[in-house]
Amino acid sequence: MNVATAGTATDVQAVKPLRIMVVDDSVVIRGLISRWVAAEPDMEIAGSLRTGREAVSQLERVAPDVVVLDIEMPDLDGISALPLLLAKKRNLVVIMASTLTRQNAEISLHALSLGAADYIPKPESTRQAGAADIFRRELVDKIRHLGMRRRRLAAPSGPPLAPGLDGREAAGRPLSGAPALRPFSRQMPRVLLIGSSTGGPQALMSLAGEIGPVIDRVPILITQHMPPTFTTILAEHLARAGRCDAREAVDGEPVTAGRIYVAPGGRHMRVTRRGCGAVIAIDDGAPVNFCKPAVDPLFASAVDVWQGAILALVLTGMGADGVRGGREIVAAGGSVIAQDEASSVVWGMPGAVANAGLCSAILPLNQIGSKLVTLFAGDRS
Repeated sequence: MNVATAGTATDVQAVKPLRIMVVDDSVVIRGLISRWVAAEPDMEIAGSLRTGREAVSQLERVAPDVVVLDIEMPDLDGISALPLLLAKKRNLVVIMASTLTRQNAEISLHALSLGAADYIPKPESTRQAGAADIFRRELVDKIRHLGMRRRRLAAPSGPPLAPGLDGREAAGRPLSGAPALRPFSRQMPRVLLIGSSTGGPQALMSLAGEIGPVIDRVPILITQHMPPTFTTILAEHLARAGRCDAREAVDGEPVTAGRIYVAPGGRHMRVTRRGCGAVIAIDDGAPVNFCKPAVDPLFASAVDVWQGAILALVLTGMGADGVRGGREIVAAGGSVIAQDEASSVVWGMPGAVANAGLCSAILPLNQIGSKLVTLFAGDRS
């Protein structure tokens, strides 16, 4: 996936390079990542180590901002090293790296709950056409955005961030610099669409346990930027967290209330009309916004089915995926909510829809669930 690079040049000029520690038992992977990092003007290699044990013992000496941590290593593996690293440096950014297996997908998602900032799947072969380039782009983007954000949070604080806003609060208390907000649609939404990326799995797991009444009323369709296998695991975790029917979507299946549909990794999820209802449409088309699955195809296709009776939610994530589809939803009479900057791991996607003037509310994650419940109960304010 790609990310918006606005502001990157300023960051590069204003701060010292991010220090990166690579921990992987493969000398090939360590060499590749080290060369890629060294080629970036705002990054430098602080250390290149082969085991988690070495990473833990040398953390203070190396003093990295970001650690790229392999899962499968001798002596001390990544998931065992993770809490030890974070105990030594609380604000350390750790990006888990693993080959694409079900076991590693489970471990990667578990690592997020232990404090890892993100994960990235390693290509099966770096000699595969385009695989190394995609891996390089995604890894460098994650390092830059997560590392710079953590550094900003650790810097001396300026004025406090504006709290979450909805249309009613903004009307009574205008805030300088806050994005303009729209009134919520007067139509009762018949579907909830969610788009998310970096930080999304944690946010989705948190929401799933809070929106039971919404799940009972309407279908929920989620596009989370994730590779295959990871989305299967995510759906299973959402089913447990929400105590509901959550599954990876299947082409041609009907869309019904009481179920969460997760776009399968590596393919786009759309919806199409069939008779009086809707069905899932999965396709293997080209990436959109450098993403696959992408949020925009889901959002745009939903307008053809539900017109303005749509509520869309854009959660934490890099890039601007969701803006074009969100614009179509708003033009049709639907509403969009964005997660606020303070609670987002990366305020790329939600920031993009907010700054485009598409939102009826911009809320911290811990307020989104209750807001969704009230909106689907009929509160239009």
